[in-house]
Amino acid sequence: MDLNAEKIGRLVRELLIEIGEDPGREGLLNTPQRVAKALTFLTSGYRTDAKQLINGACFAQETSSMVIVRDIEVYSLCEHHMLPFFGRCHIGYIPSGRVFGVSKLARLVDMYARRLQLQERLTEQISRVVMESIKATGVGVMIEARHLCMMMRGVEKQNSTMVTSSVLGVFRDSVATREEFLSLIGRRAA
Repeated sequence: MDLNAEKIGRLVRELLIEIGEDPGREGLLNTPQRVAKALTFLTSGYRTDAKQLINGACFAQETSSMVIVRDIEVYSLCEHHMLPFFGRCHIGYIPSGRVFGVSKLARLVDMYARRLQLQERLTEQISRVVMESIKATGVGVMIEARHLCMMMRGVEKQNSTMVTSSVLGVFRDSVATREEFLSLIGRRAA
């Protein structure tokens, strides 16, 4: 389902008027259309299917070694204020006969991030789809993010970072596996 850019534009124009702006002034003339285009992109995750995104990019590979992709950039909108949060996502998994094409992990992060989100939910969604897609022995996902809703309004804490993690399978059951993951992504167990 595509978004109705024309309708979004009309709503943005009304919003501009409501906050006391003149949508007819030079700097705002095309703002409603630009916001509609931006929202279409920033919420494209609602219109993307994980199975289609992965599209067979899981490959047979006999290994029980941990696979890690770290420092995947994350940009999302918080569902409470529709303000951005941004940071890094680290994903680790132990395969059980199948591995991901490496770019698919970054694409999965983007798919779930391009929705109105809670960081906690985003972390869980990524770990579950990785686990289920390749029947991994275990999965660990950590996201470190800065939230503009906390930085530029409310408590105004510019240096705060939120850290969330989701561990499944052997990452949950084995302290040693969890510690290896944390060590390899450059973090230490508490």
